[in-house]
Amino acid sequence: MKLTFLGTGTSVGVPTIGCHCKVCQSNDPHDKRLRCSAMVETKKTRIVIDCGPDFREQMLNQEFRKIDAMLITHSHYDHVGGVDDLRPFCVFGDIDVYADPISEKSLRQTVPYCFAEHLYPGVPKIKLHQLNPHQELHINDLSVVPFRVMHDKLPILGFKIGKLAYITDMKTIPEEEISLLQDIDVLVVNALRFTKEHHSHMLVDEALAFAGRTSAKRVFFTHMCHDIGLHTEVNKILPDGIELAYDGETVEI
Repeated sequence: MKLTFLGTGTSVGVPTIGCHCKVCQSNDPHDKRLRCSAMVETKKTRIVIDCGPDFREQMLNQEFRKIDAMLITHSHYDHVGGVDDLRPFCVFGDIDVYADPISEKSLRQTVPYCFAEHLYPGVPKIKLHQLNPHQELHINDLSVVPFRVMHDKLPILGFKIGKLAYITDMKTIPEEEISLLQDIDVLVVNALRFTKEHHSHMLVDEALAFAGRTSAKRVFFTHMCHDIGLHTEVNKILPDGIELAYDGETVEI
């Protein structure tokens, strides 16, 4: 199973418009971060997690093949703003999109033309499915278990796919969900920056503490803003087995 980081940035991406900090001015491609998204693939299956406004640009760099499932963590624009760009992939058939009840309702309001009785020619053909925590989903040769995390007061989804756990936009997690993460090898989790408390996103120290409560042998931070620092410099100071992810990075699991 292969994990690809399509985007590792926060809602405004990196560089941030109008900013002249050293990260936003960096020429290192590792410091360029599109909005947060990921892809999990086997020879038989392709699953994409979230479909933000950079989805088109992200997928231009990937093999053009069927998307077997789109998993939605939550319905904030930086995670669903690219749904219309699913259109090209509909040549392979309707696309199954899975979201919790809150996100399902939001998607129907955000892109109502995708769910009209009579579809306008060319709109993406989406089959929207409601998915609740612990409702195991089998997509070809992959098993997906959604679980609950909290984005401030908003309940959203994390996903366990085989030995991988993928979490973004988390501030806290219900204690009962920790047991699901005791047999994973790879953890992807959000870490916004080092300092300046945020009401709905974990900082690096919070992400480190959380990672230590799982069985993960490798941990990748995602959903980072420019305040995280220069990619190369930060990776030098993180503990062994923990690193900042970067756009386009692939991990074999």
